[in-house]
Amino acid sequence: MEHQDTIAHRLARHGAKPTTQRLQLAELVFARPQHLSAEQVLKAARVQGIRVSKATVYNTLNLFVECGLLRELVVDRDRVYYDSTVHAHHHFYNVDTGEMIDIPAESVSFAGVPAAPAGTEQDGVDVIIRVRNRD
Repeated sequence: MEHQDTIAHRLARHGAKPTTQRLQLAELVFARPQHLSAEQVLKAARVQGIRVSKATVYNTLNLFVECGLLRELVVDRDRVYYDSTVHAHHHFYNVDTGEMIDIPAESVSFAGVPAAPAGTEQDGVDVIIRVRNRD
């Protein structure tokens, strides 16, 4: 029960009301550092006996992103992963397996980043390096 209390406090601290379904989904996605799609979260929830709709999973994941609890990684228009590690870092994406692997931020360097367009400011830099298995 203490674990759920810790999660409830974390959600509330980030502005997400700790409802029963949010707590249950948070327990799944914050269990360890991982990259999950919404479909994987839905499947894991059902395996755990959590009764939740697909829409609730998507809405909850999007809320967690908005609150800064998860990072959204858009690999392509059909693949979005949710990363439970929110500090600055980058990723390898294996196009053959769908696996996301963390790259420490200091392992990637830039000669320079262009200035943001007028009236905007940089919100972050996400690098996804696509790899595939050797034949």
